[in-house]
Amino acid sequence: MTRAEFMGRLRRGLVGMPTVAAAEIAADYEMHFEDGAAAGRTEAEVAEALGDPDRLARELRAEAGARRWDQEKNPSAAAGAVFAVLGLGAIDILILLPILMTVVSVLFGFFMAAVGLFIGGGAVMIAGPLVGFPGGVLTAILAGVGLMAGAAAIGALTAIATILLVNATVWFARLHYRLLKPALDNQNPA
Repeated sequence: MTRAEFMGRLRRGLVGMPTVAAAEIAADYEMHFEDGAAAGRTEAEVAEALGDPDRLARELRAEAGARRWDQEKNPSAAAGAVFAVLGLGAIDILILLPILMTVVSVLFGFFMAAVGLFIGGGAVMIAGPLVGFPGGVLTAILAGVGLMAGAAAIGALTAIATILLVNATVWFARLHYRLLKPALDNQNPA
């Protein structure tokens, strides 16, 4: 494989990453080729030593997604980390995706329930005194506030569970990468 082919495949695999990060990674791998040429190695030898550029891009995206999640802790970073991890291997996708999608669906259900409960509590608090809520005006207001507080608690617990899920996914990705790295290093000595 030539330098141009290797770098083209690597750059295509890094599409979607922040431009600066992808450019730094590409520059680093360009430097590998320059160092190899200075040492008298051919482009094919350097490319072979670096390994499969597609797999390399997936691993680099997973690590970048994990680092971004560690720094930012926002929904976009969480999604990036989860999808980068899922991109590491087809076997992992077949095993993890159904479990992950089930857990994400349950968390989404709790979030939607919290939103509905909050809106319902607001409706009870506002409309209850006007329509003759059983127990009077104060009961309607307190019931509405109670429903809204319960919704906030469910929302907070859902957010905590979501953060724990993303952290567990990032942990799995790092474990996956650490387990594979020695095998990849032995297979592709630099």
